[in-house]
Amino acid sequence: MTFGSSLLAAIPGLRHAFFTREGGISKGVYQGLNGGLGSNDDPASVAENRRRMAEQMGVAPERLLSAHQIHSPDVVVVTGPWRGDKPRADALVTRTEGIAIGVTAADCGPILFADASARVIGAAHAGWKGALTGVLESTIDAMENLGADRCGIVAAIGPLIRQHSYEVGSEFVERFLDADAGNAVFFIPSTRAGHAMFDLAGFIRMRLENAGVLMIDDIGVDTYSDERFYSYRRSVHRNEPDYGRHVHAIALASE
Repeated sequence: MTFGSSLLAAIPGLRHAFFTREGGISKGVYQGLNGGLGSNDDPASVAENRRRMAEQMGVAPERLLSAHQIHSPDVVVVTGPWRGDKPRADALVTRTEGIAIGVTAADCGPILFADASARVIGAAHAGWKGALTGVLESTIDAMENLGADRCGIVAAIGPLIRQHSYEVGSEFVERFLDADAGNAVFFIPSTRAGHAMFDLAGFIRMRLENAGVLMIDDIGVDTYSDERFYSYRRSVHRNEPDYGRHVHAIALASE
């Protein structure tokens, strides 16, 4: 039902999971473990799916927290369950035990962070826009504000759309080249004229390394071609009305 990072798994007192579709009760296009509160799935099914994920993370359902994601570089420091509406952000960090912080994704990059010595964790939702505008760097900065040291941070890149599945247009390429001509290395030609294939995972790794995080574990799974995962792009290509979302989470176990 989950994938894990060997680097994160080696840290005592830490739980994490990159959840697949397996083990849930949703039906139809959401078949499986849909954790997307923003989807049009039956809310009761989503709630039960998230309860099951919380149980695996070792927390109560109300302590499995995710934000209202907006493809931004914005980060929220978590100290307890939300009071009122969820914050609008794309990364969460905490040093509070017994809380699972997570991001939802269905092709975008989920990145889980941990500093074992400082006991500080983070979770970031890095689609192309968030990665380009600094969500990874914002997450690392916020972790350091809680006492982490970027040299001691482990980062795990979870299931996301991989280069062989990620065709983009010329305007997309130009946006990245305008930001930094060196970003050309993350594109290879597509079979379609005027298009290219984008390496989101490679771009994320580069941004992490440039920010000083060098202990990086890439799970290496492609959400588009692997039916165990939800994929926004696959749903579009199949003309499906909606798609499920994964929750990928990390938690400091209560001592």
